[in-house]
Amino acid sequence: MEEKLSLFSASDVERYINDYAIPWVINIAMAIAIYVIGRIVVGFLLSIFRRVMSKSKYDDMLVDFLEAILSAILMLFVIVASLDQLGVDTTSLVAILGAAGLAIGLSLQDSLKNFAAGVMLLVFKPFKAGDFVEAAGTAGSIKKIGIFTTTMNTPDNKEIIVPNGNVYSGNITNYSAKDTRRVDMVVGIGYDADLLKAKQVLQEMIAADDRILAEPAPTVAVSELADSSVNFVVRPWVNAADFWAVKFDFTEQVKLRFDKEGISIPFPQMDVHLHKEDSE
Repeated sequence: MEEKLSLFSASDVERYINDYAIPWVINIAMAIAIYVIGRIVVGFLLSIFRRVMSKSKYDDMLVDFLEAILSAILMLFVIVASLDQLGVDTTSLVAILGAAGLAIGLSLQDSLKNFAAGVMLLVFKPFKAGDFVEAAGTAGSIKKIGIFTTTMNTPDNKEIIVPNGNVYSGNITNYSAKDTRRVDMVVGIGYDADLLKAKQVLQEMIAADDRILAEPAPTVAVSELADSSVNFVVRPWVNAADFWAVKFDFTEQVKLRFDKEGISIPFPQMDVHLHKEDSE
């Protein structure tokens, strides 16, 4: 044992310490310092990012998600810098990560499409939670806007989860975007009915309903001389919250009021004429 120890002289030990041990200790210390300082800097940048985004009034879900992505990217740079200080070949590491990212991206094309659409929905906000919209072939109230899917509740209380890509790639009709809406109705009367009286009755019904707005002015006009009826278009403006109530109530009142006033409401009918041929 003493013979083996004698193989290393004091100068060899000193040279080993100077050439290997001290540089390694310094590199490890520098790598740790880079990592620790990097984490502090990343935390500082993320706090600035969150303050800026909060002032911009973006959706909290979008802010959290973007913050997580930014944190992952910045920490990746910190880790790569630390490994580089240790002498690790970071070029190969970056190439491997890039190849892995490409493979994952190709295998998750639909998910990435939905993710991108979700970000666009949260940034541009064509609708918000609570709005009644028609999109992706369905209609309902928006319950939740997620990164990958949008959750809707239908009027009959069914929950529908729609991929964001389908929502953003098609037409979006937001019925809650405006404070007021126009109720479009068609009322038909018989050809033998008093047209001017029917028009006056419709105007009186509109004036009697407090939910109908004075401005924009409602429209009552003859729109069509149909096969079996003279059709009026009745187009009052109401607050968006009163739309369906006014439509249903007005339709019911038209039937009751017309019956009371003796104004006929025609229905489709067919006259069949039979001709009897003389037998020889």
